[in-house]
Amino acid sequence: MTNYVIEQSTREEYELIDDGIIKYNLLKVPFTQEPSFISINRVIKDVSGVVLAGINSLLYCWNCLYIDVLWVKEEYRKEGYGSILLNEIEKIAKEKGCNLIHLDTFDFQAKDFYIKQGYEVFGILDDCPKEHKRYYMKKNI
Repeated sequence: MTNYVIEQSTREEYELIDDGIIKYNLLKVPFTQEPSFISINRVIKDVSGVVLAGINSLLYCWNCLYIDVLWVKEEYRKEGYGSILLNEIEKIAKEKGCNLIHLDTFDFQAKDFYIKQGYEVFGILDDCPKEHKRYYMKKNI
């Protein structure tokens, strides 16, 4: 194989690649939810509408929830907003048939917080970023 070029993909090519792996996955393991991808995102705002905290997550294909981001504005940390958001999306995910949640966090972020919430570490990536650890965590609900 000597005649090829490598280029930055377009949005359409990105979607082609995504669709290709989804079709392949379907041949191996049938999806157990409809629609196949459901965003579950929530924010907490103050009375004037300023966002104090938020969570972005995706319930995907096999009733698994991936938490992409949980963020609390620095001056509102330790006030319970992270727990409130986690409980809210866990409740919604469970109502939709979810039984497994997973996420990743860094050593300088919230590993201990997630452990207190019932998550467990199932993998560690060292030096990501350099001299730090990235923790892969899960929770069965």
